[in-house]
Amino acid sequence: MSDKYQHITDKELLEQFYSDRNNEWLGILLQRYTLLLLGVCMKYLKNEEEAKDSVQQVFLKVIQELHKYKVEYFKSWLYMIAKNHCLMRIRDKQGKAFTEITERHADTQPIEVTEFSSLIQNEKVYDLMQIALNELSKEQQQCVTLFYLQKKSYQQISDDTGFTLLQVKSHIQNGKRNLKIMIERKLSEMKS
Repeated sequence: MSDKYQHITDKELLEQFYSDRNNEWLGILLQRYTLLLLGVCMKYLKNEEEAKDSVQQVFLKVIQELHKYKVEYFKSWLYMIAKNHCLMRIRDKQGKAFTEITERHADTQPIEVTEFSSLIQNEKVYDLMQIALNELSKEQQQCVTLFYLQKKSYQQISDDTGFTLLQVKSHIQNGKRNLKIMIERKLSEMKS
């Protein structure tokens, strides 16, 4: 990456992109996180070629999505996009494998599908968590995102947001409790 852009924050690059819609700003942002994306994809897919291919697909999705939606926390949002992409690839692969196994063993023996089912269930909970996160107060959403998704300490969050350490702790605890309540409510609504 060119040294001339290192001093510009992700937020400033996003603001510049939203003001003039020039994809060059997105290119700078994505270049910053190419290794992170590759690492995330390798973690889930366990295959270098598939991971590299996924990074390219995530780049395309990010460019499309940023033209439609305004994003505040780029790094955590990007991580979520990459993770979801990889989970979808795994699900698709397992779904194909499940179909092949089912067809081969249709009359012989029952198939164990708990791994596939748990992956689907985890994706539903993850999607619900994203929806619930967006329903939190701005302060809780900010602190929860910085703490859990960006792995920042209370002190770093306090420095970034201007909240006191006590406020940070309170926003995280209340946000976590509210997330749990909202997710449980949404899960029970889905079952009924």
